[in-house]
Amino acid sequence: MKLLYAEDEETMAEAVVDILTYHNYLVDAVADGAEALAYAQNGDYDGIILDVMMPKMDGLEVLSRLREMGCRTPILLLTAKGAVEDRVAGLDLGADDYLPKPFVMEEFLARVRAMLRRREAFTPEILQYDDVTLHGGTFQLRRNGEAVTLPKLEYRLMEVLIRNQGIYLSSEDLLVKVWGYNTEAELGTVWVYLSYLRKRLAKLGSRVKIKGRRGIGYTLEVGQ
Repeated sequence: MKLLYAEDEETMAEAVVDILTYHNYLVDAVADGAEALAYAQNGDYDGIILDVMMPKMDGLEVLSRLREMGCRTPILLLTAKGAVEDRVAGLDLGADDYLPKPFVMEEFLARVRAMLRRREAFTPEILQYDDVTLHGGTFQLRRNGEAVTLPKLEYRLMEVLIRNQGIYLSSEDLLVKVWGYNTEAELGTVWVYLSYLRKRLAKLGSRVKIKGRRGIGYTLEVGQ
C-alpha cells in the first residue's frame, strides 16, 4: 500500500515514516499543505494522512480541496488533543477518521489499517486483465490455476499497469507511482522490474505482454 503523509514536525515525521516503512508501506512524506495537495493530485495513493496544523495550507483546507476535486482516497486527520472543532470540521469535510496527537504508534497503525479497509470497500481486491488476475490479499499473479507470488514492488508495478489499461505510462510516471516522489531509485530500476514482470507473465504462459514505445512509455496489451 502506498501512503501520503503530511507533517511539518520533522522528528515526528521521521518516526512515523520509519514505522510505516517497517510495516511494508510505501510512504511519500511532505512538510506543508501545499505540497500535500500537489502530491495528492498527482500521485496514486491508497491512503492519505494529514496533520491539521501545517504551514502554507492547513490539513482541513487540503482535505476540502481534495474532496471538491472528487478525490475518494481515504484520509486520516491528525489533530491536536483538545481540538474538538477540528475533528468535527474534518469529518464534515469528508475525512474518514481522525486521531488526536500525541498518539501511541500501535493505535496509529490500527487506524491506518482501518482507513485502508475502507478503500477496499470500493477497490476490488482482485484485478483482471485478459487471462491474468492479480490478487491483493496474497500478492499473487494467476492464470488458469497457476500462480506466482510477487515481491511488493513487482506487485505494485503490475497493479499500476492493470489499473491504467490502455494508457502509456512513462518510466518517470511509473517511478513516481510505484517507488514514490522521494525515492532515490533511478529510471533503470523501472526497466529492471518491467523485465521481472515480463518473465513472470511468460512463465505463466499468459497472452498479456508489457508493450514499450520509445519516448512514450509502457502499457499492457494482449499478444497473439
